[in-house]
Amino acid sequence: MAYEFDLFVIGAGSGGVRAARFAAGFGAKVAVAESRYLGGTCVNVGCVPKKLLVYGAHFAEDFEQASGFGWSLGEANFDWATLIANKDREINRLNGIYRNLLLNSGVTLMEGHAKLTGPNEVEVNGQRYTAKHILIATGGWPQIPEIPGHEHAISSNEAFFLKALPKRVLVVGGGYIAVEFAGIFQGLGAETSLLYRGEMFLRGFDGAVRKHLHEELTKRGMDVQFNADIARIDKQADGSLKATLKDGRELIADCVFYATGRRPMLDNLGLETTGVKLDKRGFVEVDELYQSAEPSILAIGDVIGRVQLTPVALAEGMAVARRLFKPEQYRPVDYKMIPTAVFSLPNIGTVGLSEEQAIEDGHTVQIFESSFRPMKLTLTECQERTLMKLVVDADTDKVLGCHMVGPEAGEIVQGLAIALKAGAIKQHFDETIGVHPTAAEEFVTMRTPVKR
Repeated sequence: MAYEFDLFVIGAGSGGVRAARFAAGFGAKVAVAESRYLGGTCVNVGCVPKKLLVYGAHFAEDFEQASGFGWSLGEANFDWATLIANKDREINRLNGIYRNLLLNSGVTLMEGHAKLTGPNEVEVNGQRYTAKHILIATGGWPQIPEIPGHEHAISSNEAFFLKALPKRVLVVGGGYIAVEFAGIFQGLGAETSLLYRGEMFLRGFDGAVRKHLHEELTKRGMDVQFNADIARIDKQADGSLKATLKDGRELIADCVFYATGRRPMLDNLGLETTGVKLDKRGFVEVDELYQSAEPSILAIGDVIGRVQLTPVALAEGMAVARRLFKPEQYRPVDYKMIPTAVFSLPNIGTVGLSEEQAIEDGHTVQIFESSFRPMKLTLTECQERTLMKLVVDADTDKVLGCHMVGPEAGEIVQGLAIALKAGAIKQHFDETIGVHPTAAEEFVTMRTPVKR
């Protein structure tokens, strides 16, 4: 059968755009359909605008610390509307870049909701198209628990478009999105409480990292409450929100922000017209080649629920394009040693195994750990401390994990991730000459394992 397209991509986020562009570059006839915004979650309501807001939140500290270096500043005033308008302008610029990337690579862009009408057929804006391969890259969507009054809460989708900075914010959740937004609101001047129903936030991260960040957030005056969950939200006569916790306590806020998980965005996608199956969590079930139970339909990115990070979706998109249209260049995505950062204040950077994971996996570990006050802060009153940690296999000397909490942690760990990916041992770290004076040199000067 002759198809109109070799590949039809549903979703123009990071993974979908990468797959489409490279497939077209390999000579395939490609279409992309997007009903919302080009660039997906990351560019529009995720990592990019969030990082811009994190930068904005950090200036309060910079102004505070400047006096230690001889700078006298007038009273600093923050204007939320200016930050949001400038952020919007940058996102619009990036939307245009994504549009040009697609069009210049020869991809047919369709702006409208795409719906599957069969294993090889997609409908967009009332028009049906056939394709040999269909790639679902529709991403995820924030979930707010359906407690009484949940309609008064917001998610990350709405946070980027608030008309004004709330004076009092309750952030609910224990993952990286909750921690990051709590830091943003706090840094920009809102009275912020972070509520998490568990014993300690950032489950899955190294225990020392979690403990250290908790201490630093508390030092900054953030109200962090564990074993705390909201039972209901009521709007008050003055427009404020009353959150009643499950333990009976009541908290008053102007904004309740939820970051308690994301679901796959499969609304009205027409999966029932195909053989695509979902796993028990509701994500599209795929094999190691990203192929669903319907052979012509593939899926990548957040919608498959593996590692929900933008660079991973990019790698998956590239893998699909190569396998289908340039098989001699195909190589599978390696999910080991994926570096990641949490843009909390202070930042977290991490790659490899946590101490707890390493022990659980059967390794006998040596732990190298250092906590210190950064040089930049020695002329200030700020008592923030940086944490650096290496998890090493005691039998092979291989570095299993690298973790940091402190300024530019993500930037530093990105370089170390290459070393860990290459199989570096602790001896390599020890024999590397440090860049002095930097915080990063601490990673190559830790010599004595900490006692456990």
